[in-house]
Amino acid sequence: MDRDMPVGRNTGGERTLVEPLNRQRVLNFLDAFYARDIEGALACCCDDVDFLANAPIDIMPHMGHRRGKAEVREMWRIVYSRYSSMRYQVATTVTEGDKVAVNVRAFFRKRDNDRTIQFDIAVFYTFRGGRIAEIREIIDTFDLVQQVLERDVAAVLADTKPRKI
Repeated sequence: MDRDMPVGRNTGGERTLVEPLNRQRVLNFLDAFYARDIEGALACCCDDVDFLANAPIDIMPHMGHRRGKAEVREMWRIVYSRYSSMRYQVATTVTEGDKVAVNVRAFFRKRDNDRTIQFDIAVFYTFRGGRIAEIREIIDTFDLVQQVLERDVAAVLADTKPRKI
């Protein structure tokens, strides 16, 4: 590699001082969220935090787009009301400046029948002033819906497709 050629946003590919701090801030946020500490998790966020999870809101109406602590708080209250326990594992964390990407394996125990659903989430955080300003979640919603509904959605869809004549 040519040492004279700049790499990435900084000159030699070196990490900025804020990157390890933002990584730790995300881990602190996740610890609070999965411990069901809404106010602790919200303390990690800006007042106008912008949350987006692309999910079928017909089935999971609490998901979708939320803006501001009040809307996010209400969404998390709904999540906590549906699941008796939650835990997570971080598989990968990538940090660049004010952005942190995390691959999370989540485990939620359903309150109504004690079944555990598990799913992977890619979460992208953007920081402003040391707090989370944006949260973007990408979830395999097909798999998640099957687990939440406890049905083989593919089979249901196959049965409802118009038949070829």
